[in-house]
Amino acid sequence: MPKETLEPTLPRDAYVAPELFAAERERIFAREWVLAGRAEQVPNAGDALDVSVLGEPIVIVRGDDGVLRAFFNVCRHRGSTLTHTAGAAVPVASHLGKAIRCPYHSWTYALDGALRAAPFLEEALAGRKSEFGLHPAGLAEWGGFLFVHCDPDGARSRAHTLRAQFGRAMDNLANYPLADLRAGKRLVYDVHANWKVILENYNECYHCAGVHPELCKVVPAFREQGGAALDWDEGVPHREGAVTFTFSGTTDRAPFPGLSALERVRHKGELIYPNLMLSAAMDHVTAFTLFPLAPDRTTIVCDLLFHPSEIAKPGFDPSDAADFWDLVNRQDWTVCEGVQRGMTSRRFTHGYYAPMERPSADIRRYVRERMGDLVPAPRAP
Repeated sequence: MPKETLEPTLPRDAYVAPELFAAERERIFAREWVLAGRAEQVPNAGDALDVSVLGEPIVIVRGDDGVLRAFFNVCRHRGSTLTHTAGAAVPVASHLGKAIRCPYHSWTYALDGALRAAPFLEEALAGRKSEFGLHPAGLAEWGGFLFVHCDPDGARSRAHTLRAQFGRAMDNLANYPLADLRAGKRLVYDVHANWKVILENYNECYHCAGVHPELCKVVPAFREQGGAALDWDEGVPHREGAVTFTFSGTTDRAPFPGLSALERVRHKGELIYPNLMLSAAMDHVTAFTLFPLAPDRTTIVCDLLFHPSEIAKPGFDPSDAADFWDLVNRQDWTVCEGVQRGMTSRRFTHGYYAPMERPSADIRRYVRERMGDLVPAPRAP
C-alpha cells in the first residue's frame, strides 16, 4: 500500500489576503454558475429576487410569459441599481409589478429586460430602444435551485453548463425530489471565516468526534478513523433505528417518494462548487448557500427543505430538524472562525490535510485550477 502522507493546503494568502479575494471574484465567481436561490421565491409574474455575487448586483425576474430571466441590476441610463434591496448580503424577494422602473430617472423596462420608456427622450431614442435593454446574466435551474452566471456568453462558448460544472452531484441525488421541495425553515448566519475554510470543514469529518457529540450519537461512524471509511456516494449509515438528522435520529415525516432502500436509512452530502453544500436525509434536505463578503466573512443561508405534502399536514413542525441543524451549524462555525483567526498569524504559512481529509484537498485543486499562478502550490512537508 502507498504510504499515507500529509498534504499541504492552499497557502495563507488564499484565506486572508484582500487581493486574492478580489481575484477570486473575477476568476471564480464571475466564471462559474453560482447558486442564487430557489425558484419558489419567484413564483409569479413580476416577482423578483435580488442577489449579490461578491458585490455584483443581479436581479432574477419572472416574466409575464412565466419565464425566469436574470439581469445585471444596473440601469442603462446612469448606472443606478433598479431595486432598493440590491446588494443585500442575503437574497431578497420582492414584487416589481408589471415593469422594472429605475428609481432615479424612471427609465422603465419590461419584465423581459427591454426598454419600454424613458421620460422626455422619445425623440432621442426613436428607433434605438432595442439598444438599451438590460444586460442579461446567465440563469439555469436544477432541482428548484436557481444559478446565475456573470459571463453568459463565455459560458455558452465554453459549453459550460450546470451538468459540466457538477453533473456527478446531479446523478448522486437523482432520486431526491429536489424540485418539488419547499423551504420549511430558514437559518441565516454571519460567519467570520473565509468561504473556503467553510467548504473544507464541510468536506471532512476528522473534526466530528471532538466537535459534534450530538451528531455522532446519530451517526457513530463519524467517530471511526476520523471518517476515513465513509462512502458518501452510498450514503452515511445512521445508528441502529435512526433514519434522519434530528436529536433522536427519528421523525414522523414520511420518506421522500422514489428513494432507494439505502437512501431511506442513510444520509448523503454533496459539495457543489463554489457556494452550495447539500445534505440529504430521507425526509428533508438541508441546503447551505455561501455568500462571501470579505476574506474573513461569509453569510450562510441554511434552508431546510421538506415535501409539500408534509408541510400541508396540520401541525407541521420542522423544529426537530432545524434545532438539530442549528446546533451542529454553530459548532462548525465556531471552529471555522477559530481557524480563520489562527491563519492571520505571521507564523502560519499553510496548513495540512490529513489522509482522512483527502476530500478537502479537492478544494485546493479547484481553486488552483482557476486562480493559476496567483495561488502557487505550497511545498510538501
